[in-house]
Amino acid sequence: MPPELIIFDCDGVLIDSEGVASSVVAEDLTTLGWPMDAPEAMRLFMGMSITDMVPMIETRLNRALPENWRPDLAQKLVEALGTNSKLIPGAAELLHEVTSRGINWRIASNSSDEEMHVKFTRTGISHLTAGRAHSAASVIAQGGRPKPAPDLFLAAAASANVAPERCIVLEDSTLGVTGAVAAGMVCYGFAPHGDAPHLLAAGAARIFTRLDEILGVFA
Repeated sequence: MPPELIIFDCDGVLIDSEGVASSVVAEDLTTLGWPMDAPEAMRLFMGMSITDMVPMIETRLNRALPENWRPDLAQKLVEALGTNSKLIPGAAELLHEVTSRGINWRIASNSSDEEMHVKFTRTGISHLTAGRAHSAASVIAQGGRPKPAPDLFLAAAASANVAPERCIVLEDSTLGVTGAVAAGMVCYGFAPHGDAPHLLAAGAARIFTRLDEILGVFA
């Protein structure tokens, strides 16, 4: 029996924004006294919510972050992502295809609602994503936790009234795969540029290198 719901991660699966965000984070942390470049920021923080970044950064700096650090970084990210985000190749075509087939889908992201709004607007897919996106912030506001906890995936499934075992997930980060598997969902890893071993080790059922490969699950 085919699944009833696809849950897509946002960054690195639909939107090519991780490089942009990593550059912002690297510049910010270098200013604070933790020198790093964008590749290192991506390696350390890929898929992580700002909330979960805080203790890691404070441990490294051996001091508390400024009180306004989180909202200030969030605003820097919104400004950069609203200007520089791009679609992952094939993302718009895939969303149009699953929608036209009547396949139900959602987006579950550790990004904030505002970040997703500017990314979807910038890339011209807001008309497709409206009412389908679930952010870590919305889950945290309800007492839940961001990825790698399962809460975000469970919230997306509940919004569609679909049981977790009837969902499939497409993720490009180990944090996301871990959360999806913990939610009781089958997760496929998206690794067009490598990192397949890490995703498989986290529990991905198999690896896709093109977005349209997910459609084979419904064949």
